[in-house]
Amino acid sequence: MAVTQQEIENRLWDAADELRVAMPEAQYSSVVFPLMFWKYLSDTWEHHHQEFLAENELEDLSAEEAHEIEYRDYQSFEIPFIYAGTVGERRASWSSILATITQPGLGQRVRASLQAIETANPDKFSRLFGSMTWTSEEVLSGEVLAAVMQAMDRTPKMHEGNMSHDVLGGAYEYLLKRFSDGSGTRAGQFFTPREVVELLVEILDPQNFESVYDPTCGSGGMLIASANLLKAHGGRGYTLKLHGQEAVSDTAGVARMNLFMHNLTLFQVEVGDTLKDPRFKKPDGSVATFDVILANPPYSLKWKPWTNDPRALGGVAPQSSADWAFVQHMIASMDPKKGRAGVVLPHGVLFRGGQEAAIRRRVLDDNLLEAVIGLPANLFYNTSIPTAILVFRAPGTKTLDRQEGVLFIDASKRFAKAKNRNILTDAHIADIVTAYHSKFDADGNPVDPDVEGRLAAQFVATTEIVANGYDLNIGRYIKQATAEQENLGTLIKAYNLARAERQKTEQRMLAVLADAGIEGFDE
Repeated sequence: MAVTQQEIENRLWDAADELRVAMPEAQYSSVVFPLMFWKYLSDTWEHHHQEFLAENELEDLSAEEAHEIEYRDYQSFEIPFIYAGTVGERRASWSSILATITQPGLGQRVRASLQAIETANPDKFSRLFGSMTWTSEEVLSGEVLAAVMQAMDRTPKMHEGNMSHDVLGGAYEYLLKRFSDGSGTRAGQFFTPREVVELLVEILDPQNFESVYDPTCGSGGMLIASANLLKAHGGRGYTLKLHGQEAVSDTAGVARMNLFMHNLTLFQVEVGDTLKDPRFKKPDGSVATFDVILANPPYSLKWKPWTNDPRALGGVAPQSSADWAFVQHMIASMDPKKGRAGVVLPHGVLFRGGQEAAIRRRVLDDNLLEAVIGLPANLFYNTSIPTAILVFRAPGTKTLDRQEGVLFIDASKRFAKAKNRNILTDAHIADIVTAYHSKFDADGNPVDPDVEGRLAAQFVATTEIVANGYDLNIGRYIKQATAEQENLGTLIKAYNLARAERQKTEQRMLAVLADAGIEGFDE
């Protein structure tokens, strides 16, 4: 019987909830994701091992022949044997270590198993499980670790014969969101809300066999969404060549596990500071280029500015904020023939002066900016400020109707309220995407009146932006709808009710004062 999404999500959350006595919710991911992925690998390996045993006569094969056939025809990775101290030689599998769960040193055996898997599969799982500091008894007691593993073991077998990769990937994303919902800033640093990711991917529209790059990839959500959207549109998501860089090693491991859980194998996730040490380069040392670049970088990050870097288009971003440095890196990473980039940033990038204004001027003079889309406030887990999506196109690749101008879309009022933040619904996303793809007349107004009925959108000539000092503030170019005038009768009625309530309150106060013998407060 197929495993339901709800069932696996509930069981996995039960396992994560065992950590509540040991650490803040923001740290759950560092434990739960490695354990979950280890169980997935172990269950998958065992499933294929049983298929191998059922389909081959082992008495006719030597150990070497059996190993060769199994890893040629059945297995795509290895779960090696390890020598686990007093318990002797065991395979580095979930079930093998779970059998020793009551013995001392559980964390050490788990760590040895995960390290052995990394070592045995360097091309696939190198550095996959992160620092694994949680395997130390000082960080997480053996009793709590055992409780988490026992709870997780109650989940159904995690292999393709028992559940689809859609279910597995969905469960992984469920945990990411649950951790972010419950723990605020720290978890939100590497989790962009799914609807914002979907909007960005819809706009950039990756195609079969294209390359996709996220320079601040976090948990890999934008890379996965690119493949999922292509598949949903009838394409072949598995053909995308996915690339990501992430500064935090443990988070990069989360991204790699996330991609594997979604059955995506054409990926490369590197660890390092993208601005200081970009890991994807051409043979000549310049940054590699990609068809689609998308990112939600850390906002207003303090950084060490470049001294001599070819990415510094129009100047160098100030030390106080790396926002435009991330944009410059993404522009440098666009394929010259069809590259496009989308980035989510705070509104300050649209109008701040100084060095940022100089960069903004160069970007506009080079006709690289295609669109500015204002999003609602309080969409993100780690900040309540309103943000905007900036869309860029490689030089000379804008469509004819988008030449020498910028499309402005104000979607700031398009949201639904959720428990901890605002959200974009599918209808909101569809409206924004429709506005982005719309045609505009000579005055910059949408040709389709339905677009303006849902969103405020305007195509603005570069000459007008130049006349405004290269200021991209959305409010400069989109006339806000006049607020509805209040009905005078309604206002008078509200005033009379408030006045009567005030008089009643004053009478009660005077009566209390009189009872207390305090005089002189009469009107």
